[in-house]
Amino acid sequence: MRLAILILILTLTSQAKAQWDIEDSHTTASLRGIDSIGDGVAWASGTNGTVLRTQDDGSHWQACTIPPGADKLDFRGIQVFDANTAIVMSSGKGDLSRIYKTTDGCQTWKLVFTNPDADGFFDSVNRVTTKQLYLLGDPVDGKFSMYFSSDAGATWFGTDDPGLDADKGDGAFAASNSSFTSKAIFLFFGTGGGSAAHVYYSYSKCGASGNCPMAWAKSEVPIAAGSPASGVFSLALRATMNLSGKVQTALVAIGGVHDKPQLSDRTAATSSDGGKTWLLAQTMPGGYRSAVVFDSATQTWITVGPNGTDISRDDGRNWKPLKPTKEDAPDADKNWNALSLPFVVGPNGRIGKLRPTALNP
Repeated sequence: MRLAILILILTLTSQAKAQWDIEDSHTTASLRGIDSIGDGVAWASGTNGTVLRTQDDGSHWQACTIPPGADKLDFRGIQVFDANTAIVMSSGKGDLSRIYKTTDGCQTWKLVFTNPDADGFFDSVNRVTTKQLYLLGDPVDGKFSMYFSSDAGATWFGTDDPGLDADKGDGAFAASNSSFTSKAIFLFFGTGGGSAAHVYYSYSKCGASGNCPMAWAKSEVPIAAGSPASGVFSLALRATMNLSGKVQTALVAIGGVHDKPQLSDRTAATSSDGGKTWLLAQTMPGGYRSAVVFDSATQTWITVGPNGTDISRDDGRNWKPLKPTKEDAPDADKNWNALSLPFVVGPNGRIGKLRPTALNP
């Protein structure tokens, strides 16, 4: 009997697989932007004008040419079109918020847009179709800034959508380029910093003329709020179509208190009606979280932050930690900023690749 148990233990041990591959980025930059588009192609971005690119699924990360005048910029967001074409967004006050574009595999860059407002601050850039992008900025004169590009980021213009008015102290967070998300015609962004956290969601405001321009509404989210470092830091969604052909959207909001990362109270909330109403998660992630994504292959939500990684299989109602195996580094689940599966990035040039089997039930 003892021999059989020993054989079973040895078999299970031999079958144990690492969940994270920690990769060599050859940089010490703090990374907050990551966009993986499949076929082994992913780009990352961070401080000091840093942009990285891989074409072999993370085996090698290429250091890109620093865009002109960007050696001190903080690239908080990146959106990728193909192996050679991408735009990168810097965050900072006024003209420190910029958009650069490359079409030759990051050998050269062109400055295509600079924040026109001296008090503005870019938070997140989001590609909604093959050529259409939206760019979210903090409120200027009491209204969130929204910019649009219809030509893959070559040119930009400001929108004047109704409903973008901000409460006092309210702003968005540039922590992981995921405070803004979309699916088809549905756009969402999360906010914090004021007395309450919010999610703004788009809708078509049709008039008597038959025109249906975009407008925004907002809902209060029971995520931790009341300080400049608290609120909704990341949003992800899962869209399905019911039998009548109507699209139903499940949303998960993640956040907490950035400067108190161990606090797990009110760090996750869910919406089953497209962002109109929200409920707190029943079991919270283990602390402040900066990014969340939905993995359709395993029907799993995954969220990361400085003190851990958590997963949910019930649309964000209950979360459990995804702990390292014995094959992983003890801190493999910690010190992460942003997600674009299978890649995750963090401070000091930290890049990880989550193995697909890690999310299997």
